[in-house]
Amino acid sequence: MPIKFHDHVLSDDALDQIFREARSYNGWLDKDVSEQQIADIYELLKMGPTSANMQPGRFIWCKSKESKERLAEHASDNNKDKVRTAPVCVIIGYDIDFHEHLPWLFPHTDAKSWFEGDEDGRKEGASRNSALQGAYLLIAARAIGLDCGPMSGVDLDAVTKDFFADEPKYRADWICSIGYGDETTIFDRSPRPDFDKFNRVI
Repeated sequence: MPIKFHDHVLSDDALDQIFREARSYNGWLDKDVSEQQIADIYELLKMGPTSANMQPGRFIWCKSKESKERLAEHASDNNKDKVRTAPVCVIIGYDIDFHEHLPWLFPHTDAKSWFEGDEDGRKEGASRNSALQGAYLLIAARAIGLDCGPMSGVDLDAVTKDFFADEPKYRADWICSIGYGDETTIFDRSPRPDFDKFNRVI
């Protein structure tokens, strides 16, 4: 039965595409992802909610053979080909100094002052909210018909030094290959817990 959100209904097909039938892929079909599709993903993900509309996520989309090879050098052995063979692999990072942009992103109040002089607090906020943006990225990519292969098996310090060298307050957090998934490269779906296992309504 379709799940209802307010007065709008998402079809079962849409829910299958984004959640129920979507998988994390290990290999890719030889089919390009265009720069327009990359822009389309961003145009969707940026609309997802974050604290005080902060936009700490910083994204580098490795599409050229050279950039993917650079990134693969920092990945664990079992992830190297997942990077190299994907049409595009995005680095999801965050900006510790995201608060500098709050005057125009959240003009209702002086939100920038909430974070000045508190770098640890900014790191916490940047990490949490960029993770949200990364999740929106996955949903956006799936919504426009692409598949994803998120990965944390990568030397993040090395990725930060290599790809964010000119931005000393940026940090790499994880990476995600995007393309058209090869169904022969995935395993049977792992178990998902029933509601009662990890939820309480009080």
